[in-house]
Amino acid sequence: MKQQPQKSHRPSHHVFVVEGEGEKAFWTRIGAAWPSGNDGLFVVLNALPLDGRLVIRKPKANTEEAA
Repeated sequence: MKQQPQKSHRPSHHVFVVEGEGEKAFWTRIGAAWPSGNDGLFVVLNALPLDGRLVIRKPKANTEEAA
C-alpha cells in the first residue's frame, strides 16, 4: 500500500528551486515535503523546474505562519 503525505498537517520542509550563485541567487518556492516515517521525505511539487537546483529546507520560524 502506498503511503501518502499527511495533507491535514503542515509540511515539515519547503522545497525551492535556486538559480544562480551567492548574493545573486534567486530562490522560488515550488513545493513542500513531509516525513515519510522511514528517514525519507514525501515531496509534493507545484512546478517542475527545468533549470537550477532543488533545495529542501525546514521553514524559518518567522515564515512558518505565512506558509
